[in-house]
Amino acid sequence: MSIVVTGATGHLGRLALTHLLARGVAASDIVAAGRNPEKVDALKSLGVRTAVIDFADPATLAAAFEGADTLLLVSGSDVGGRVEQHQNAIDAAKTAGVSRIVYTSAPRADSTDLILAPEHKATEEYLRASGVPFTILRNNWYTENYASTLAQVAGTGVYAASTGEGRVASASREDYAEAAAVVLTTDGHEGAVYELSGDTAWNGSDFAATLSEVLGRAVAFEPLTPDAHTAALRAAGLDEGTVGFVVGLDANIATGALDKSSDDLSTLIGHPTTPVADTLRTLAA
Repeated sequence: MSIVVTGATGHLGRLALTHLLARGVAASDIVAAGRNPEKVDALKSLGVRTAVIDFADPATLAAAFEGADTLLLVSGSDVGGRVEQHQNAIDAAKTAGVSRIVYTSAPRADSTDLILAPEHKATEEYLRASGVPFTILRNNWYTENYASTLAQVAGTGVYAASTGEGRVASASREDYAEAAAVVLTTDGHEGAVYELSGDTAWNGSDFAATLSEVLGRAVAFEPLTPDAHTAALRAAGLDEGTVGFVVGLDANIATGALDKSSDDLSTLIGHPTTPVADTLRTLAA
């Protein structure tokens, strides 16, 4: 078995490498691929093979994918340019004769209003049309996305958001990475679409209570209107693009875009998903 992991220098890809090795995949059978040469070179300490790739340069993809059996296509971070980049990767994998592509997508990518979903939906459609056997991992929100919130709340004692009563079924990157490693190393996943999420969905009040537990101080949830949230973020000095994204995402959460909790993730990894409090404690340490 030869497995290529794209985005291997990122948080999720790096954890996927760790879980593949823990599951007994020989380091020599893993190709860790990423864009930053220095970060890619640092992965050689794991014993894996490495490749510097650029989704915009098909020649680099062809070289990295040559002889591979399976590709873990970790979705790119270049929002707005990901569809073309993912298509290049899928084309290169098909040309190289890769037998299966495992793609990390977004929750309910084909039916949601989530602002991040359109590029994932387009990638899923292209992957299906490619004829290459596939597995789609629709990852819900990462609990680690709230790392900056921890520092802010520690100082203010207030968790402010315009999510209303919306819920988030987040899980840790560790859980998602472990699931990817399971799918990459076991049979029976061809054509499967997994809706991966934490076992429990939480709302703003729940999250404030969890923050109180982790930080050891009282934290209150302050529900904001979208307009008030926009004004607060602007006052904090955030650029308009970031303000629009944050408020738009909270609007998605308010209308249920991230609230569906499924047992797909816990079933794949064989244990309950990591509690939100545990992940936050790790981030706060």
